[in-house]
Amino acid sequence: MLFRHLILLVAFAFSALASAETPPAEDKILERPLMERYVLDELKALRIDQQDLERRLVIEITDRELAVADKSMNYANVTVTYFFYLIAGAASLFALIGWQSLRELRDNTKKAADQQLQSIAEQYEKKFQRLEQDLKRKTRIIAQNNKEIETINEIHNLWLRSQGLQTPEQKIEVYDDILKIRPGDLEALTYKADAVMEIREFHWALSLCNRVLELDPRNAHALYQRACAYACLGSEEMAINDLEQAVRDSASLRELAAEEQDFESLRGNERFETLIASGES
Repeated sequence: MLFRHLILLVAFAFSALASAETPPAEDKILERPLMERYVLDELKALRIDQQDLERRLVIEITDRELAVADKSMNYANVTVTYFFYLIAGAASLFALIGWQSLRELRDNTKKAADQQLQSIAEQYEKKFQRLEQDLKRKTRIIAQNNKEIETINEIHNLWLRSQGLQTPEQKIEVYDDILKIRPGDLEALTYKADAVMEIREFHWALSLCNRVLELDPRNAHALYQRACAYACLGSEEMAINDLEQAVRDSASLRELAAEEQDFESLRGNERFETLIASGES
């Protein structure tokens, strides 16, 4: 429509120029205002149409921009909402899984720590028990050693005391004290038999020597004392048998036998004389 108005305007312009070149006639003068009025009206209508077109274009463009903005806002809103829901769901899932994992981790850590502590406690308890047993054993051994040392010191004092005594009876009392402290002491029994021989209790001495020889059949001192007891009781063969074994186990007893008063009854016995003579040679 705008193009049509332009064509009409151009046509009117050419007609106006043509009329301007021809000499005005009286009959055409009356028609000029109408032509100008028509042109002005057309121009006014053209301007109005143009303004209306611009207004409608502005309105349409604005509506489209608003529609686009609305769609963009709606899309953005939906996108943000879905994204928020997605993040919220993922966060909730991660939080739930993380809480479960943390709780399991805490429980497992606590359980492992308790087991480790229990194992360490049991190990140290066993070590302490072994240490306690070892200390008790060592304490018992120390106590026994102290008691043994006290016993040894007491017996040693009694032996020293016996050496300073003069009579056999006093020596026998000391030997009895030693035997009370240490029953079955072979040395004390042997020396007691020697003291008993001095008081001429031959059967008693024989009994003491037998007790010693039951525990130590090759005790040379006990064999020598029993040989003395047998000789005093008249059992020459038994006396010589014990004396031979005693001399065989301890050669120093040979010289002692040569001067022994208890062997007076054996003087002249061929075996006894041979035993003594072999020592002198």
